[in-house]
Amino acid sequence: MARRRSAEDLSVEELRLLLIEKQRARRQRRLAHYRRSGRLMLIEDQPMAVPLEDLPSRPLADEERRSVGKSPRRSWLDRLLLTIEIVAVLGLAFVLLNGFTLIRDLNREVVSLINQPTATPTPAITAIVLPGGHTPPNAPGGPRPNEAEIPEHLRPVMLALPDFPTPTPSLEQAIRIQIPAIHVDAPVVQGDGWEQLKKGVGQRLGTPNPGQRGNIVLSAHNDIFGEIFRDLDKLKPGDQVILYSNQRAYVYIVQQTQIVEPTRVEVMAPTQEPIVTLISCYPYMIDNQRIVVTARLQE
Repeated sequence: MARRRSAEDLSVEELRLLLIEKQRARRQRRLAHYRRSGRLMLIEDQPMAVPLEDLPSRPLADEERRSVGKSPRRSWLDRLLLTIEIVAVLGLAFVLLNGFTLIRDLNREVVSLINQPTATPTPAITAIVLPGGHTPPNAPGGPRPNEAEIPEHLRPVMLALPDFPTPTPSLEQAIRIQIPAIHVDAPVVQGDGWEQLKKGVGQRLGTPNPGQRGNIVLSAHNDIFGEIFRDLDKLKPGDQVILYSNQRAYVYIVQQTQIVEPTRVEVMAPTQEPIVTLISCYPYMIDNQRIVVTARLQE
């Protein structure tokens, strides 16, 4: 027995033949009705159409299936819904990717903040000449800051630098210095400008406190304002330099002495080891160079 086929399995031609067969059946029923009612009509028989059961069985092609099963409006609506779905998926993928990128960047910022190295104290400004420079007391006009030491092309920059505020006092700051070998015992003040060095030994702003790692830079005059550092050239390796804070005393041992030009500012550079650098004008009553003494913290 032939398999009964649905309308979706038929081609357009098969559907057309099926419609003709149905119309013929209705016509035959009308003729039979006319015969029963006495109104007989002689009509030449039409050739029989191919029975539905004898039609070849084959599936509809894709084009035929779409033309039979879907209207143009339905097809347009399906395409619109597919486009909306694709756009929604792409939007979701973009949001997820952007969220992952944001989380990654935030994690990197947090890690960089946590892993920041401990800052080493450095001078507040880059020096052009070593501190303490002045004209000798026997020079015409007496002692005054020696602007001639500053290179001419840098002089306007040096003179325009503002005065930096003195840091807030703390228990760890240096307050006194003693150098037993040359009988020095003087107060330490913050800053190494002209006015600060009138009061004692000046600590360069931005350099560390006694006992800390780094280079403590201390300056004083040799022939004015008490001549505190007059005898720095008499220090020898092994002599002691004692720095006091409000909490304790720190002993530094002299390592070397050198005579340098006023522009040798690299002697004030930060260091990894705890040292103190003592600076004063040189020679006595001439003051056209600097004497620099370096001492290392005693373990």
